[in-house]
Amino acid sequence: MMSQTNTQLIAFTAQVCPKAPPGASAPMNDITGYVMWGVIALMGLGMLVGVGGVVAGRVFSMPHASKMSVVGICVVFGAAIAYLVLPGVLSGIVGKGCV
Repeated sequence: MMSQTNTQLIAFTAQVCPKAPPGASAPMNDITGYVMWGVIALMGLGMLVGVGGVVAGRVFSMPHASKMSVVGICVVFGAAIAYLVLPGVLSGIVGKGCV
């Protein structure tokens, strides 16, 4: 049998949620925004390089270069889909992070 003090202690610890220190939210939002912008820019660069590789492979009669460039474009599309889906999956698994 659990005493009333133990029950209250368990209920209190179940409500502990992590939060950033005061004043840390604004810099973290800026850093997160910069990282997200950088990832999107790299995806765009990957698409540009992939299309350029396909065109160069066709122009210079290098079928393997064209095939690898198509694979690169598919990888960029896969990464873009993961970029959209994974945050929702992680949010569903972790929830609000309360212990």
